[in-house]
Amino acid sequence: MDRGRKRAEAGEQMPADKRACSSAEYRPGSSSLASAPPSAAGAAAVASSSEPAECDMESSSSGRSDRAGDSAYGSCDSDDEPDHGRGGFDGPSRCGASKAKFQRIFASLEDDAGPGAQLAALTELCEVLSFCMEDSIGYFPMETSIPVLVRLAGHETSPDVMLLAIRALTYLCDVMPRSADALVRHGALPVLCGKLLAFDYLDVAEQCLQALEKISRKQPVPCLQAGTIMAVLSYIDFFSTSIQRVALSTVANICKKLPLDCSSLVMESVPTLCNLLQYEDRKLVETVATCLIRIADSFSHSPGLLDELCKHGVIHKSVRLIAIDGRMSLSQSTYTGLISLLTKLASSSLVAVRTLFELNISSTLRSILMASDLSHGTPYSPFEDVQSNQVHEVLKLLNQLIPPVARDVGDIQVVLAKEKILVDQPSFLHQFSMDILPVSIQVVNSGANLYISYVCISIINNIVYFSTPEMLMDLLKVTNISSFLAGLLARKDHHVLISTLKTVEILMQKLPGVFLSSFVKEGVIYAIDSLLIKENCLQSAQQSSHMQHSDNQVAARDISRCLCYAFDSSRALSSEMKACRLGKDTVLILARHIKTTYFPSEAVNSEMGLTEILQKLKTFCAVLNDNVDRSATNDGCAQNEEYLSHILDQVMRELYGGETMSTFEFIESGIVRSLAHYLSNGKYLQGTLCDGDLSNHFLAVLRRFQTFACISLSKMNQGWENMLLTLLVRKLQNALSSFDSFPVISSHVSKPRNIYVDIPFRRPTMHPCLKIHFVREEGETTLHDYDNVLNVEPSSSLDAIEGYIWPKVSAKSNEHQMESAGKDIVRTGDIASGSTHAEGRNPEEIVAKTLQEPSFSSLSEGVACQEGQSLSADLSPRQRDLVAVTTSNLSSLGERRAEVRTGSASPSNVCAEQKLSFCFEGKQLDRSVTLYQAILQELLSAEPDVIVGPKFWNEIYKVKYKRAEPKSNDSQMLCEASLFWNKIGSSWQKLSFFTSMVQAELPCKLDKSNPSYDILFMLKILEGLNRVSFHLLSDERNRAFAEGRIDSFDDLKVIMSSVPQAEFMSGKLTDKLEQQMRDPLALSSGSMPLWCSQLMASCPFLFSFEARWKYFHLTAFGSSITQLNQIQHLNSSDTNYVIERRLQSGSFSRTKFKVNRNDVLGSAAKMMELHARGKAVLEVEYNEEVGTGLGPTMEFYTLVSHEFQKVGLGMWREDLGLHAGSGKVVGESGFVPAPFGLFPQPWSAANSVSNGIQFAEVIKKFSLLGQLVAKAIKDGRILDIPFSKAFYKVILEQELGMYDIESFDPKLGRTLQEFQALVYRKRFLESISKENYKCASDLDYRNTRIEDLCLGFTLPGYSDYELTSESNSKMVNISNLEEYVALVADATIKSGIARQVEAFKSGFNKVFPLRTLQIFTEDELERLLCGERDTWDFTELVDHIKFDHGYTASSLPVVNLLEIIQEFECDQRRAFLQFVTGARRLPPGGLAALNPKLTVVRKHCCQDADLDLPSVMTCANYLKLPPYSSKERMRQRMLYAITEGQGSFHLS
Repeated sequence: MDRGRKRAEAGEQMPADKRACSSAEYRPGSSSLASAPPSAAGAAAVASSSEPAECDMESSSSGRSDRAGDSAYGSCDSDDEPDHGRGGFDGPSRCGASKAKFQRIFASLEDDAGPGAQLAALTELCEVLSFCMEDSIGYFPMETSIPVLVRLAGHETSPDVMLLAIRALTYLCDVMPRSADALVRHGALPVLCGKLLAFDYLDVAEQCLQALEKISRKQPVPCLQAGTIMAVLSYIDFFSTSIQRVALSTVANICKKLPLDCSSLVMESVPTLCNLLQYEDRKLVETVATCLIRIADSFSHSPGLLDELCKHGVIHKSVRLIAIDGRMSLSQSTYTGLISLLTKLASSSLVAVRTLFELNISSTLRSILMASDLSHGTPYSPFEDVQSNQVHEVLKLLNQLIPPVARDVGDIQVVLAKEKILVDQPSFLHQFSMDILPVSIQVVNSGANLYISYVCISIINNIVYFSTPEMLMDLLKVTNISSFLAGLLARKDHHVLISTLKTVEILMQKLPGVFLSSFVKEGVIYAIDSLLIKENCLQSAQQSSHMQHSDNQVAARDISRCLCYAFDSSRALSSEMKACRLGKDTVLILARHIKTTYFPSEAVNSEMGLTEILQKLKTFCAVLNDNVDRSATNDGCAQNEEYLSHILDQVMRELYGGETMSTFEFIESGIVRSLAHYLSNGKYLQGTLCDGDLSNHFLAVLRRFQTFACISLSKMNQGWENMLLTLLVRKLQNALSSFDSFPVISSHVSKPRNIYVDIPFRRPTMHPCLKIHFVREEGETTLHDYDNVLNVEPSSSLDAIEGYIWPKVSAKSNEHQMESAGKDIVRTGDIASGSTHAEGRNPEEIVAKTLQEPSFSSLSEGVACQEGQSLSADLSPRQRDLVAVTTSNLSSLGERRAEVRTGSASPSNVCAEQKLSFCFEGKQLDRSVTLYQAILQELLSAEPDVIVGPKFWNEIYKVKYKRAEPKSNDSQMLCEASLFWNKIGSSWQKLSFFTSMVQAELPCKLDKSNPSYDILFMLKILEGLNRVSFHLLSDERNRAFAEGRIDSFDDLKVIMSSVPQAEFMSGKLTDKLEQQMRDPLALSSGSMPLWCSQLMASCPFLFSFEARWKYFHLTAFGSSITQLNQIQHLNSSDTNYVIERRLQSGSFSRTKFKVNRNDVLGSAAKMMELHARGKAVLEVEYNEEVGTGLGPTMEFYTLVSHEFQKVGLGMWREDLGLHAGSGKVVGESGFVPAPFGLFPQPWSAANSVSNGIQFAEVIKKFSLLGQLVAKAIKDGRILDIPFSKAFYKVILEQELGMYDIESFDPKLGRTLQEFQALVYRKRFLESISKENYKCASDLDYRNTRIEDLCLGFTLPGYSDYELTSESNSKMVNISNLEEYVALVADATIKSGIARQVEAFKSGFNKVFPLRTLQIFTEDELERLLCGERDTWDFTELVDHIKFDHGYTASSLPVVNLLEIIQEFECDQRRAFLQFVTGARRLPPGGLAALNPKLTVVRKHCCQDADLDLPSVMTCANYLKLPPYSSKERMRQRMLYAITEGQGSFHLS
């Protein structure tokens, strides 16, 4: 997007080519190599050759002219029609030349013809061939013409004849690829290679490279035998970058097929190729890497050749490229390919193994694993290509470097030789172990899938086997391997268990004295005992199951390739189906052997199994539980509560000091359940909340929470790292990571096929569906049978299923009513409820019949049109109604489905009358669970490692239904709960963690038997405590002031550092969620296991911000494929075309809207009126400006953000435009000064007008602001509006308190807190002496009586806001100070802003439900809305900016630019961002998340570069930078451009 001149006076100094997306522009990396003019300078020798072209070329360019003219950069408007024109000449008159014409041309090429005639004939031939294709060339005398052209290509007397002859051969290969065979037969290769080696003329050499590249595609082996590789590489440094790419593409083509007998022809080129790996051009380096990878593949079975490759430096250069801190940005496939290259070399070459160890490759691989997203690891599924994964390749290389323990491998000699290297050089193994063992443990603990985990465990086993006792002692200093092994023994996969048990045995053999006590403390022995018990029980269960087989067994799991073959290179299906090498009782036998050999009962009895700290904690917890139960039965007393506090303090201190506590001891002690039992007032272990006095129970919980908070927040003066709260959180996180309770479910459908789904509505889909047979439950007599097997979409809710089934199984009267419906229209109810059999036809058939009516021919166009466009005026009213009904119901259905996925249906939906109840496998289904999730839960209970594959989808599941029983008690209980909360106040009710304590359960239906439940419960309470810690400590300071422990008002200020939110995040669960969201089923329908929604609803803090952001988009709006299915329901050819175009653009649909730059706010109101509820992404273009696309859209959101910040709107506090007599000066910008962020201005209910501003207009603006904020979040736009943290809390429906006022109005907030402290002191003195408190001088406010402050009952700063009806005569004194403080706080953060906040929420909810944002904190919501903070370092800039077309990362202008950007001040940096991207801040994720990637290219200037200005295309984040002579000149021109080049988008 290009901005034009902002002002006429800017003249020629404005950016010249800040062009619109729709303009013709160069597409990076897509140009064709322009053909040299026919009259090439024949005598142009190398010495006089021109400089290489600056722009980069594709290696596959043919040298023919671009027939379509200048290539376009492409419009950012994805809905534009594609350019189907081929350009050039039409028809055979120019392309399909006649036989006579070719005969005439070649007759002129005979020897007796003069050089002039030959040049003319060759020029004509090149012109004909350049515009031909193989299917249009017609007759061409290949066998007679090629020898003539080959002869002329070797013409020594006329360089021009040579050039044109070779060009004709090149064009011929382009037009007729099969001609490559004839060229080889007629000796073209020696001629072309000879010209390259002679290198007499640069243009001839370049044309030879073009020809050889074409020939090598079809004839790689003859090219190899002719010496082409060395010919193209000999003088490669003399060519431009684009021609170098062509040369290396030729080598890559030849390397596809390398016979062993020609190895010498290849090996001589390896040193040159290795040298080219040091070049800066990315595409060049990637092609060289491809060549080396193919060479290694071809010679992988020849150790001698692999050794020779290593000696030529392949390993040294490859290791440098894959180093994690390298600046070369390689593609993922090339990067993985280089690691695979090292793996192939290490598999057979001992030279490679020794070289890799000498280069300390383990350190490099360790860095790669630590930097990788480990959740991208290959899912262990037979349907995945496990060879094409970066993490997998790293692990394969590690496995090749350290030989396996097993000796049943193929090449035993190589394994023994590798082992000898480790024995002879123990330093190699020591360094390898120190690097790889800790990171392997980290990989497994981070939530990697089963396959990756097993490979890491195998590598750990090998390390332990080869390590000496001294090495193991060093390893113990950097990692806790005992705790790691204990966690592995709790897993269920037998392969993992066997490897773990083998590792335990090896450690006990090498260091029995060290590991015996460690295994006791970390729970390894306990885990082995538990494993023996579990295996024995499993064995008994299997024997009984053989005797008594169940017919109702859930679908058999899909068979995955056995982990025994994890390192098998074969990809054949036969290897996937090989039998497991492990015996049935292998785990049990090995566990018994280890138990009896190393941990006999006399050495490790039950008493020794409990360490001293564990026994002490168990005792404390038992005492705490007993006293909590006693307190609950006796309604508590002060003495008992004091004793409980003492015990609690002892327990917490035990965690902090003394002996180090292991994770096993922490879990086994029961401290987590005891703390939960204490905080819930003895209700946690009971499981239910009794019908006692709710008020007393609430007060007890509140009292204990305050006590617990006081202990947990102690040591705050030493920093948050030393608080007991921090220590407890870390202990809980370690415990949570030790469990593996939340499995990742992999799904796959081998062959997608088009099927029809019945529920929620009849439509075609390419995605798998559940096959359900609904069966009437036995004893149900009021309903009918339903015999059909239905296809149910996985994300369908039980409400949707009920809507479909109920009409078919209920009384016959309903069926008669359905049959009597109209026959020519689609009933709204049918589509909305999913009924597809009205009149025996599905909705598509009925719509299709209506489409056939003559006046309905434009329906498809109307449906496919963008939002805001109307249907054809020729449609009849009935037809318009049909389309409106259909589309609106589809839209509402999509919204309802989104609600179901988020698990946050509105109360009205929850309380709706249920007609049916459903049962699966004997368990009644919960309405909040989808049918897919219910079936999945049943599968998981039987088999933890489930793969949702073909067998899962082909199984027919039996679901029983019956009439739902009426529920009358729920509403009564809800009513009682509501009355209770109203009685005690709603401020605590909105704190979900406190509600959890009162109710003694998490706010989700997670199974309490889950071993992680207790930990999650405590983590939720601790995270809530951390959030309200400031309020708790502020209140405590006020009480200390009241009791005289603090004398000065200045001491009331709380300075604290809360525990960072990252401490509450679980890396393991985050990685699991990331894996699950990448699953194909989640992407297509948003269907995920139940634990995802349960944990997101109850404990969202467990997941990283990035993971929650992805989850939010996946569930709040639905996947693009889900939206696609809704449109495909209409099934027209035109819509299919538009869908295809929109999917290619990355978004489903887009709507353009014209904005008046002089009335941005008015345009925004019209835009939201038309499109707020629309699904399409909005794009902006300005009146009388040609720019459109991403840039103008981002700028629009920036401009409208600024409009809402202007003074005089009556929206925000500190709006000085409303207080002319305030004496304050408004800045030049005219914005409301808000150093602490914007917060709504309070409006009294009695005032409808203030200073000429209508309150109704204020409400409209807040509603509009809500819509714009929601639309910006949904469309991924960035706003530049500084809301205060308190306002973000209001948006998230969090309750504000008096202490929040200080965050946006520090002066008022501190004053109110000081007044509140006086109120507390007054209460305290009253309780001591009711007679003397009025005379106490310590009730003065800063040595002044309250009465002398002359405060009236009006809101400070708003004289027209009366706090009471009698404000005119009422003055504030010490007696009514408490009332005054309460009224001011209420007017400031509650009643005074309630209507504005409600208007904002109402506007927001028109776009999508505001409640879906509640998984974010207020800081994260600011990040979503306003993007990242603009702090960049040099490394980040280099890593995330692309340099192209004349620039590299080391170019001097680029280095100067990066230094200038770093030196910019904040406002300058934001201006630069707006200049380049249209937005003043970066999206969440920073530069790395910018899409398209920020690209800097060289701008070619006609005159002096110092006189030119930088220009941009904002739709592509594309900066064109002139090569300025100095850094200072670049700074001047850049500042001028970013300050003056704003405000319009024009072509130049």
